[in-house]
Amino acid sequence: MSDRRANPSRSPLTRLGLAMVLAFGAAGGAQAQSLQDLYDAARGFDASYLSARSLADSAQYKAAQADALARPSVGLSTGVSAQRTEPASGNNINSATVQAGVNGRYALYNRGNSLSIEQAQRALSVAQADLELAEQDLIVRVAQAYFDVLGAQDTLTTTRAAKAAIAEQLASAKRNFEVGTATITDSREAQAKFDLATAVELGAENDLRVKGVTLDQLVGRVGVAPKPLAQPVALPAVMPVNVDPWVNQADDMHPLIRKARLGLEVAQLETAKSRAADGITVDMTGGLNVQNQHNSLSGPANLAAGAGTAKVANLGLSINYPLYSGGAIQNRLKETLALEEKSRNDLDYARRAVAEGTKRAFFGVQSLRAQVNAYEAAESSSKLALDATQLGYKVGVRVNLDVLNAQTQLYTTQRDLAKARYDVLVNSLKLRQASGQLKPENISAVNTLLAK
Repeated sequence: MSDRRANPSRSPLTRLGLAMVLAFGAAGGAQAQSLQDLYDAARGFDASYLSARSLADSAQYKAAQADALARPSVGLSTGVSAQRTEPASGNNINSATVQAGVNGRYALYNRGNSLSIEQAQRALSVAQADLELAEQDLIVRVAQAYFDVLGAQDTLTTTRAAKAAIAEQLASAKRNFEVGTATITDSREAQAKFDLATAVELGAENDLRVKGVTLDQLVGRVGVAPKPLAQPVALPAVMPVNVDPWVNQADDMHPLIRKARLGLEVAQLETAKSRAADGITVDMTGGLNVQNQHNSLSGPANLAAGAGTAKVANLGLSINYPLYSGGAIQNRLKETLALEEKSRNDLDYARRAVAEGTKRAFFGVQSLRAQVNAYEAAESSSKLALDATQLGYKVGVRVNLDVLNAQTQLYTTQRDLAKARYDVLVNSLKLRQASGQLKPENISAVNTLLAK
């Protein structure tokens, strides 16, 4: 009977509620950081993203190298040579020659060079698409790690609440056994449940620790404490509400499709280059050379031997046309045509994969939003059930165990509801990623849903 007449102010309900408040208070400390803060930190720390950004930066210099094909090239050359002549009669002749020159070449007509420049510009666009993919991946990874930590905190809080409830059951079973109103079996069953709850709590603590390490490693900080969602939670609507606009936008905007389309254009340009290799090229050439020679002779003999300084300037056209290459040009053309067909198939595959991924992500978000609505209804029902159980406890028709079970059910439902809300937010970002629309601004939009 002592269980039914317990002071409500000292009931397990009150103690359990206090434990939950302390647990949630520890999760939302004063040094909690927002999603936007952590994303900004990850942009300057994550090695995968920084690698992609460096690669994109290098692409512009590679494109500039191709631009040099349309510009003249100029070179400076110099050399020194010595010669000794031993005639059959007369004195030996020692001579030395110093020469220097400036020579240049400019392609007046070279179709292959023009196509190479166009290919380099496409490659630059491919690098920018790769950087966009890396940035979208970083957004999703940061958001996933952020809400994984919040979900692990909720799980640990609920686990500790359940353990507190089982501890009350164990204490009640021991008291009842001592007064003879319960068997040793009841006490041992309660002890087994408590031991299991302790093991579950340890697992939840480790899971929170591991997810915290993942988030710390991603943003380059230690002991990151994410801000929870602001209460009451108002999840933004997913617009448009139909899947077709998402798929259509993905075909126009997705970096993977854009990259595959650029790959096809590069392959087509390569085919054109292989055809141009069988054509004429015209180059302008020019140079200015100075040569100075002196020897061991003197007088007229010295001049007769070619001593002195000579200057030579030249300007001309170089026209080249391949007559026979052993079949290399023809086979290169066949190779590029096959690679062009491959690129066309790659584009088709990218379109189909993106469309499938967008549809899967869209229906996943729709399902999660339905789960949130169902959990919200379950939360309301659990609150009503808890209120009814508390009333029954006060009038003596319910025991501590009933109250603790009702409260544990409420906290479990709230944990599942919070997890479903986190999943909606993360999968909404994944939906935008799947359709190629994910931007840093979407992180800012999610950040407005967090507690201040």
